[in-house]
Amino acid sequence: MGNEPVDRERDPETDIGGGSESESGTETETETETDGGVRAYTVRLELVDEPGELLRALAPIADNGGNLLSIHHERGNITPRGHIPVEVDLECPPDRFDDVVTGLREAGVNVIQAGEEHYGEEISVVLVGDLVENDLSDTLSRIESGANAAVLDLSLTAPEGTESVSSARVRLAIDSGRSNEALEAIRSLGSEKGLTVVEPLLGGESA
Repeated sequence: MGNEPVDRERDPETDIGGGSESESGTETETETETDGGVRAYTVRLELVDEPGELLRALAPIADNGGNLLSIHHERGNITPRGHIPVEVDLECPPDRFDDVVTGLREAGVNVIQAGEEHYGEEISVVLVGDLVENDLSDTLSRIESGANAAVLDLSLTAPEGTESVSSARVRLAIDSGRSNEALEAIRSLGSEKGLTVVEPLLGGESA
């Protein structure tokens, strides 16, 4: 492969805890061509703040031909579901990158963003109903899995308390050209849980 890159993987014993942390070495742009026909990619993950989560997330990268370059996570930057966003720089042959992403998802790792070709669009929907009673975290997880989307932002409004009807504006990142499929999956979930789905709000903009 030419010059072998330095593996900057953090010590798994320290895992995901411990404040803002960056382990980048030399600066690498997403999908920059490198020696030997491999490219550098950045994947953004969402991990639970528990021991072993980071190590579990890194295993599918190595198992599918990826070489870890750097890791950055910031405990103060919490995702809408209260998890920790982690940005991983890696390199691999272009024809193996989809295998890396698939391996992460099959391992139960939530991939928020993976390279420029993934999640090329954003949509926003408003969910109205007994969101808390219907387990909002489960609703978001099933939207992500069923619509093959990533929750970028969540705004919950409950003027009469969480035990009453509330509304949530959810901004999602989806694959380019798949907004109709994503919305259909969200409608189906809304019907199952008795939620009203107000959509679409394209590009994250309010109607």
